[in-house]
Amino acid sequence: MNEGTGMKDNAGTDEAGGLDAQGAAAIMQEARERAQRELTIRRPLIFASWALVYLIGYGVIWLSVRGQHPYQAPQGWTIALVVVLAAMAFAVTAGVTDRATSGVGGTTALRRRIYGLSLALGVLGVYLMEAALRHAGASLGVIGVLGASGPLLVAGVVLVAGTAAWLNWYMFGLGCWLIVVAASSGFAGPAGAWAVDALAIGVPFLVAAGVSAAWQRS
Repeated sequence: MNEGTGMKDNAGTDEAGGLDAQGAAAIMQEARERAQRELTIRRPLIFASWALVYLIGYGVIWLSVRGQHPYQAPQGWTIALVVVLAAMAFAVTAGVTDRATSGVGGTTALRRRIYGLSLALGVLGVYLMEAALRHAGASLGVIGVLGASGPLLVAGVVLVAGTAAWLNWYMFGLGCWLIVVAASSGFAGPAGAWAVDALAIGVPFLVAAGVSAAWQRS
């Protein structure tokens, strides 16, 4: 009787241990899935916000300068529109990234700050260079090409350089594409550069937003 009872007790203990192991595995799997969801950056929002900057902002600037012969400059309100759209896109990007990586500090947070600061300083440098070129007597056409494609070139270089820290090949590919577009769009002329940038960046970003949204739902 005692031997039978001991065998039953052992069997019950083994069964309970098996259930506990399964429960622990399920809890760990759920924790991993929750962490993955929280750390996944919602790229569709980022892509869509920047698509608006180029399709709407750059598109409106192109409409305002396409009839200028010789090239003069975009109207002030069109530049203001791009600034507002870019500020909104920066806010969306920062908000989505911070939400996805909330609680992640140390080196990761420092890298994000350095990345954002580098991009801001680079774009500011482009605008200061425009003023310097104007002071040196450069034509409005040259300044127009720099104003259209200079920020793209800066963003591309920062993304490519950031790959060394983040080891993100998606970032590397996007940076390379921005550099190619920025370096080649100037051949379309000061007015055409705005159109090339609007289509070559805005359309792929819009497509990427749709593809990313479909991928995240699957």
